[in-house]
Amino acid sequence: QVQLVESGGGLVQAGGSLRLSCAASGRTFSTYAMGWFRQAPGKEREFVAAISWSGGTFYADSMKGRFTISRDNAKNTAYLQMNRLKPEDTAVYYCAYSRSPYSRYEASYDYWGQGTQVTVSS
Repeated sequence: QVQLVESGGGLVQAGGSLRLSCAASGRTFSTYAMGWFRQAPGKEREFVAAISWSGGTFYADSMKGRFTISRDNAKNTAYLQMNRLKPEDTAVYYCAYSRSPYSRYEASYDYWGQGTQVTVSS
């Protein structure tokens, strides 16, 4: 079993920045991918970004250039740096853990965090 705990969410004005963290603990595999997803009110959860064990990354098109995913394998922690935030970025952000190569599909992820709220005011 793997536990994921997100932190770093909060209220920020449009144009501001936030850095989310996701700490993994428990029986983690030696190599695993991490992903970030988000769910806005009344909408389905959507893919944000993913990172492989070796640091390969990819992003949803709407996040490219504004969001950066990274990880510190020694700390079993993934990060999501979010810049130039917009009101439409308001959502609950979830991190996820995958034993498979990184993916944009929820079904590829084995464990999920509880989520952290990000609210961007206009």
